[in-house]
Amino acid sequence: MEPFTAPFSRQDFGDDFLWGVTISAFQNEGASDHDGKGRSIWDVFTARKGKIKDGTHAHVTTDFYNRYYDDLLLTRQMGFKIFRFSIAWSRILPLGTGEVNPAGIAFYHRLIDACLELGLQPYITLYHWDLPHALEMKGGWCHRGVVFAFEEYVRICIQAYGHKVKHWIVMNEPFGFTSLGYMLGVHAPGKFGLSYFFPAVHHALLAQASAAKVIRQEVEGAVIGTALSCSHILPYSQTEPDILAAKKADALFNRLFLEPVLGLGYPVADFPLLRKIERRYALWRDWDQLAFDFDFFGVQNYFPLVIRRNAFMPVVGVSEVKARARKVPVTALGWEISGDGMYGILKQFAAYSGVRRLIVTENGAAFNDILTEGRVHDTNRIKYFEEYLGAVLRAKREGIPVDGYFAWTLTDNFEWAEGYRARFGLVHVDMETQQRTMKDSGLWFRELLTGD
Repeated sequence: MEPFTAPFSRQDFGDDFLWGVTISAFQNEGASDHDGKGRSIWDVFTARKGKIKDGTHAHVTTDFYNRYYDDLLLTRQMGFKIFRFSIAWSRILPLGTGEVNPAGIAFYHRLIDACLELGLQPYITLYHWDLPHALEMKGGWCHRGVVFAFEEYVRICIQAYGHKVKHWIVMNEPFGFTSLGYMLGVHAPGKFGLSYFFPAVHHALLAQASAAKVIRQEVEGAVIGTALSCSHILPYSQTEPDILAAKKADALFNRLFLEPVLGLGYPVADFPLLRKIERRYALWRDWDQLAFDFDFFGVQNYFPLVIRRNAFMPVVGVSEVKARARKVPVTALGWEISGDGMYGILKQFAAYSGVRRLIVTENGAAFNDILTEGRVHDTNRIKYFEEYLGAVLRAKREGIPVDGYFAWTLTDNFEWAEGYRARFGLVHVDMETQQRTMKDSGLWFRELLTGD
């Protein structure tokens, strides 16, 4: 086989650089109603007609619940040392609070033990979008009670696994699940409007800090982070309206869940509408409770955004200038391919004095992969990884404290509202037979990380 030669080597990143892959419970596990698991908001959402673009569901998805050991072997074969996965809250607590499900506890013990046996360091994400449906029936992230429910769930997890696992990620992309699920309605639970979005944002921030404090108290030597979606924001033109629009978008997309954690409060100067959150919770005096001194921040970057003023756009008054309209390279989902965007957002996050360490906890690309004679020749994905890893290396060489990269994702899986149309995996999965086939991009990582 012809070697896949990268423009850099693993050694260029340093011996201590962390190499990993990321998956999530709902997208991979399947076994949606097995062994006492309760329903999550995504189990309910996928059952609603028209919500998933290809009409599918995640009852089985990649069957990781039963095939986890084989998938961990693939992870090791590619040379990765970190395996990041999430725990399904409703597998541990079927009703969100109360009685613990022993079978759920046992499953994640098996998974963690398998990681350790194979020399993979587990990074556990405690919340990756799959809120128990029973809690949503009480108001979900819009109800203050979810903060205490999340703290209870986290305490159960760390008491069960904290003696084995030291690396914890509290939340995955809180802006993603609050904006898509509680403002735009295109993700679970399908709520629409600022009246849902603002309380969901505030309670997610409260829950994130509260849970992180529990981990700090309970797990000796814990390394605690949280993973934020982010996009380098560029104005469409250098006119004042577009520059101000870009600042407003940056406050919403990048700073809304970062600056309160750093003790800087909500970014109201550039997005004045956020004062509604401040007024709503003024009597609670919550502001100090949003902050936590995280050991690292996870950067989850896929594409930049080009923004222009749009007076006709409700609420925000800005709009994105789509990548395809600008005739720049894109993935199968129309997302712009830009290593410069990755470099820019790493530099932006590192400029905060409270940010000491960054790890790219998700990055990857969906392309229209074709399995031919037992191979997937995804050269476009290899080029994508070369560009983005090159940007990470550039940032690292300039002194930006980025010391890890986790690829999204190990295997093709259920990609939320896209269903199975969007394939991000390093490993191709036939969803009918569950046959795994390592793509050329997986072979590329194997050569980069192991020399084989």
